[in-house]
Amino acid sequence: MNPRQRRLTASAGAALALAVSLSACGASADADAEAGASGGSISVAVTDPIQTIPGRQTVAYDLNMAVWSPLTWVDTDGELTYVAAESMESDDATTWTVTLRDGWTFHDGTPVTAQSYVDSWNAVAYGPDAFENSGQLAGIAGYDDLNPAEGEPATTEMSGLEVTGDLTFTVTLEGPDGQFPMQVSQAQTAMYPMPASALEDLDAYNRHPVGNGPFAVTGDYVENEPIATEAYAGYQGPEPTVDSITFVPYADATTAYTDVQAGNIDVASVPAARLPQASADFGERLYTFDAPGISYLGLPLWDERYQDVRVRQAISMAIDRATISDVVYGGLYTPATAFTPAVEAGTPEGICGEFCEYDPEAAKALLDEAGGFDGTIDIYYPGGIGLDELYKAIANQLRQNLGVEAVATPSADWAEFSENRTNGDIEGPFFSRWGALYPSQQNTLRSFYVDGGGCPNCIPYYEDDVADLIAAADAEADPTAAGEAYAAVQERILEDFPAPPLFFETYSYVTSERVAELPTSAVGNPTFTAVVLAEGA
Repeated sequence: MNPRQRRLTASAGAALALAVSLSACGASADADAEAGASGGSISVAVTDPIQTIPGRQTVAYDLNMAVWSPLTWVDTDGELTYVAAESMESDDATTWTVTLRDGWTFHDGTPVTAQSYVDSWNAVAYGPDAFENSGQLAGIAGYDDLNPAEGEPATTEMSGLEVTGDLTFTVTLEGPDGQFPMQVSQAQTAMYPMPASALEDLDAYNRHPVGNGPFAVTGDYVENEPIATEAYAGYQGPEPTVDSITFVPYADATTAYTDVQAGNIDVASVPAARLPQASADFGERLYTFDAPGISYLGLPLWDERYQDVRVRQAISMAIDRATISDVVYGGLYTPATAFTPAVEAGTPEGICGEFCEYDPEAAKALLDEAGGFDGTIDIYYPGGIGLDELYKAIANQLRQNLGVEAVATPSADWAEFSENRTNGDIEGPFFSRWGALYPSQQNTLRSFYVDGGGCPNCIPYYEDDVADLIAAADAEADPTAAGEAYAAVQERILEDFPAPPLFFETYSYVTSERVAELPTSAVGNPTFTAVVLAEGA
């Protein structure tokens, strides 16, 4: 196997010093190879977005990152640079002054101003609008006023936002947060600005989104139809390496994969079922990017059979992660040794110790010590998305190594799984994962271990002292101190071992022969604005 791997370093900036000073190069892409001649076009397989608005989209990240530019960007080395922001400064990590670059415009020609950001963020945060990505703004003071537990909000504006000039605004957070500059980077799409016209007619804006990024949508969005974009001549950021990108919706990931093989499309993600053979199929045209994603085997902590920590530890030690990675994922996933992905700065790799190591004899002895297990371990996972082999393998290993009947049962589809998980109508272990939107332990720990953190398929394990430790780590502005503080959170989680972490994830893509280089960034997906085409493509 010879996939091209782009590894993010573990020294990525987990937190930023007060009065933060970022690199001012304004890089919005980072390719590992020298770009050839610019120009040409590429086609990219995507899931139909349904929602294209940044505050609402849930699967349109690639489109959004081409059509909009963020305030900051995190590259493959974890370095944070400015893009649409000129600077972000704070003396206390609570109130941040954002200064925008001058001369930026939306694709409709209107200027991008501080008011654009404040109005957009207020619209996304406003509870009655029910924007899917509203929670990305939850740390801003006044967010709760726009999302009251009962009744309608009395205001439409967050108290923590204030325009102080055409190109400056302040953001006051609920508490000190040294990670805030990372939260406004490329994958946190709720932070993107919208022009004033968008807020007048959001339905029309969803049909024809207008951004501030390197590519402009050329026609109206039509469900299940390709979305064409062209390089925006007025873009003030780094010049893209291609002239146009067409995002082509596919209902089936395997069809997209075979279309890349046939040369009908240029880039597609690799479905789980094809990971073992992707290297043989594509050779050097398989790209595997280390990503801020982690999977767990969620456990129903509401079931008394899983209350004993020794039962949870035994289940973890009975799983042969390395063999599963080889057989199911073609060796492209890394067995997890911590509670956050290795690429998130300061992750204490190996902290899980013996409880994440395969030891079937010790696992059986530990389960016996806990009094055994009554009944069947019923593993439940979303059907139709290529997870069958993974959960069948886990069930087989638990059956063989623990002497307990174990079965893996898929739901009919994602909607059914999500509803049952949300309602707690699950009697056994279940699918649980999180892909962080910025490479900080904060994002993963908050999502898994803070109630309401945004991960509906997580464990659930919500302890007040864990939440307090996370908040204390958030408040650290010094990167080293922040890393140590987040590691202390993981030490505390280890005591209760609420669920077995399974894999540090990678995101894999294949390309046609037209693509010479597929770059990535710290969020693990390709940076399509910086693709290098093969000579003559």
